[in-house]
Amino acid sequence: MTSIWTEARLRQELLGHFGHTAFREGQLEAVKNVLTGRDVVLVMPTGSGKSLCYQLTALLLPGVTVVVSPLIALMKDQVDALERKNVPATFLNSSVDGSEMAYRLDGVRQGRYKLVYVAPERFRNRRFADALAAAQVSLLTIDEAHCISQWGHDFRPDYLNLKHVLEQLGPARVLAVTATATPDVRDDIVRQLGLGEPPRQAPVVSVTGFARPNLYLSVSRCPTHRHKFARLVQAVEAYRCGIVYCSTRKMVERVAALLQGDGFKPITYHGAIADGERTAAQEKFMSEAAPVVVATNAFGMGVDRGDLRFVVHWDIPGSLEAYYQEVGRAGRDGAGAWCELLYNYADVATQRFFLDGANPPFSDILAVWQAVRQACEKQEVTCPVEEWSKLAKVKNDMEVRTILGLIERAGLIKREVMPGNRAYTTRLLPDVDTALTELKKLAAGLDEKRVRDGRKLETLLRFVDHPGCRHAYMLNYFGETSLAASCENCDRCRRRTPSKSMSPDEAQWIVIQKVLSCVTRMKGRFGAMRVAQVLHGDREETVMRHGLDTLTTFGLLSGMPVPQIRAVIDALNTEGCLEVSPDEYRLVAISTKGRQVMLRKAEGFLIAWPKDKSEGRRELKVGARLDIEKNKTPRRKDSREAPQLRSGTPGAEPDHALAARLQKWVRRTAAIQKVETYRIISKATVEAIAAARPTTFAELQSVKGIGPVKVQRFGRQILDVLGEEV
Repeated sequence: MTSIWTEARLRQELLGHFGHTAFREGQLEAVKNVLTGRDVVLVMPTGSGKSLCYQLTALLLPGVTVVVSPLIALMKDQVDALERKNVPATFLNSSVDGSEMAYRLDGVRQGRYKLVYVAPERFRNRRFADALAAAQVSLLTIDEAHCISQWGHDFRPDYLNLKHVLEQLGPARVLAVTATATPDVRDDIVRQLGLGEPPRQAPVVSVTGFARPNLYLSVSRCPTHRHKFARLVQAVEAYRCGIVYCSTRKMVERVAALLQGDGFKPITYHGAIADGERTAAQEKFMSEAAPVVVATNAFGMGVDRGDLRFVVHWDIPGSLEAYYQEVGRAGRDGAGAWCELLYNYADVATQRFFLDGANPPFSDILAVWQAVRQACEKQEVTCPVEEWSKLAKVKNDMEVRTILGLIERAGLIKREVMPGNRAYTTRLLPDVDTALTELKKLAAGLDEKRVRDGRKLETLLRFVDHPGCRHAYMLNYFGETSLAASCENCDRCRRRTPSKSMSPDEAQWIVIQKVLSCVTRMKGRFGAMRVAQVLHGDREETVMRHGLDTLTTFGLLSGMPVPQIRAVIDALNTEGCLEVSPDEYRLVAISTKGRQVMLRKAEGFLIAWPKDKSEGRRELKVGARLDIEKNKTPRRKDSREAPQLRSGTPGAEPDHALAARLQKWVRRTAAIQKVETYRIISKATVEAIAAARPTTFAELQSVKGIGPVKVQRFGRQILDVLGEEV
């Protein structure tokens, strides 16, 4: 039987509901598969249109689509966007007060909504469960589906209940979507949801790729917060609109205060601010022309703003998946974006604290269980996590949150979220003895998870030190092979600094138009260097063989050096005016935006115009000539003046504070290995390292007394000591 959902019809529906004339890669296949009754696990890069897949499908299916989403901000953002398109949608979470919640639940029962967004813990609420039972649920969409996997970077125990929810929904099909699933995580998503188990067919697993070539990836080693702030200000001044990620609420406030003191007006966002403040912050972010947000990872998931031009990580995230997801929020319009990680080894301690919180020891698990059992023995108790922390005398609230989830999964308690606040009502369940056995099994599984989480952190730290292409490293981690040896858009392949974007002057406009006109005439068949050669008028063999010297744009920029032309092409690519093929040939074509810019119809167009390197050389020559005219001979230092040696050069004076830190590390390492200190590194070598201040393994190996063996054994630790904040 032929499906009624033909490509032509779906394109028509897409245009009618969302105004788009074409699907992006992977969208059409996902929508068709769900409409024909298949379960789908969909992995698409951040910003590639995952939400459209379930939103369009929801409008074409009967009944309601329930969207499980982990964050309040994400729900509100998507519902607001749907309402602007006249799509009946709502969300149910702790930000909704009692009377409004009752109205929305009644709407669910009566079928007033096509999409209902909920947090996973909402399924514990009896009123919601009753409303859902009365509704016709056609599709259960699980957004950020990696949260269901213990192999994932953002595991949330509440997601594990979704398999039981699905059993209650009967024939509802499933669409699980994520941007950050490795092969192991994809397999675990299928297993945890029970997809493929009778009577369900095996799901369609669709992976459209992880490449984000428009993002410039950079890691900067910053020994102090002062260094971090200097780098941050550069990025904010150059790119104006973006997110600064910090690992803790305290650091969010601190960095925001620093920016405030420097004349900026940042928006702050973290889990401790009230629901109303979070909503206000989200709305301010969406409405301002060029907002800067300082936030924890609670911000940004599902934010649909295409013009984010930078993401700066003040602290390191806990895994490469988290890093990929967070930088992926920049450049969603396809134009270039700056992504910089400000690295200091001292920040790793924070991530290890979080690792402990996600994998608590069995002694703390028992302490929390005993506190809950004693408090709930006679009646159910309503209180937030912080109160349980005090009762159990466990200081880490994150640990307690994890433990409460474990206790519930073991069948010892039942928790129900209360509308209008973040408290839970907790009550004991029967069969405690049997459940305790299950709790011990779950606790034992945390040992394995701790090891996995530790490996994820180590993988991120290897990314920091990786000497090769950062894009290739990331693609390889997600099970994808990079087609190009060099991405030309990371600090390993091409070093860049943040450049302030400005309106081009008349002379620059003429150059821009000539470049874009040449790219258009070369019809996407050649790379950037060949375009630059044609514009310069080079009669190079390949240029002549392809007849490119006959183009009307040949030699139009003969007075500009080829490297400068190439730099302009790169700047235009950064602004989204060009499209570069993802293969090893890196062929350049003009984009839709580029055509608008070429015709000067792109309102408010800005570009970071590359500096002509020859200008610096001309300035030096002019300066030398003036010296000669003034003094007859070039000015020289007095031969009696002692040479001023800089840190990092051979023979420089050692940094004594740094040498002391290194020597302390040597003594500690020697004590652990039970050997003399000189067998680790000699005192003379310590002083040589403190003078050279190497930042890479190659620089470290060039220090006298350090060979490849010592670099392999101790290199990472030495560089970490060099990077510590003082």
